[in-house]
Amino acid sequence: MRRPLVAGNWKMNGTRASVAELIDALRQQDMPADVEVVIFPSCLHLAQVVSDLNDKAIAVGAQDCAAQAGFGAFTGEESASQLADVGCKWVLVGHSERRLIMGESDEVVSRKFAAALECGMTPVLCLGETLEQRQAGQTLEVVGRQLARIITDAGIAAFERAVVAYEPVWAIGSGLTATPQQAQEVHAAIRGQLALEDQRIADGVRLLYGGSVKAENAFELFEMADIDGGLIGGASLKANDFGAICRAAGN
Repeated sequence: MRRPLVAGNWKMNGTRASVAELIDALRQQDMPADVEVVIFPSCLHLAQVVSDLNDKAIAVGAQDCAAQAGFGAFTGEESASQLADVGCKWVLVGHSERRLIMGESDEVVSRKFAAALECGMTPVLCLGETLEQRQAGQTLEVVGRQLARIITDAGIAAFERAVVAYEPVWAIGSGLTATPQQAQEVHAAIRGQLALEDQRIADGVRLLYGGSVKAENAFELFEMADIDGGLIGGASLKANDFGAICRAAGN
């Protein structure tokens, strides 16, 4: 039985004051014990969040890491080893905004995935297609290619220590959401691709859906057989909404 997971990506939001307020509000939420919860603040607030949540069953992750695992002359970057040192257990890898806006290739994403594992962190590998690719019927081809690069480079065993998040680019921050059936189709294809390498590992990998998940649609999405939780954007900045989503995953 795969334990549900809900991850909150705060993106480039927050001040020290607003982060403290949000953490305080999250402390008041009735989080289900059978759901694993992780939040991903901006890098500036990682130490603050790790410190303030040290007695709460919410883990902390980073939104990105460098492709280099250790130290070096890479101005403006944060390595997985540095993030682990500050208390991060998780890291997002290959988020669509990194791929599309920052121009990260499958090769760069693969290196970041490997760096996270090398430093003992759990990578959340993000996969997804654009609206144009979906309309062209290329969804499974695009997602399959993104996943295949990681399988080839890291090996199937790496997925025993990783999570995969399907986030259709056209649904992120747009208010549009893939229907539960659309999301399930892609999740099933991801699990099937992993199963071609190792059925046991495929059965154990947690697959998250991301893309305008709200308290109102979370339960219906999480009912799908291969959706094990969510990667939440905007709703994770509202404690009541995020708590409701976590409780939906527990149901």
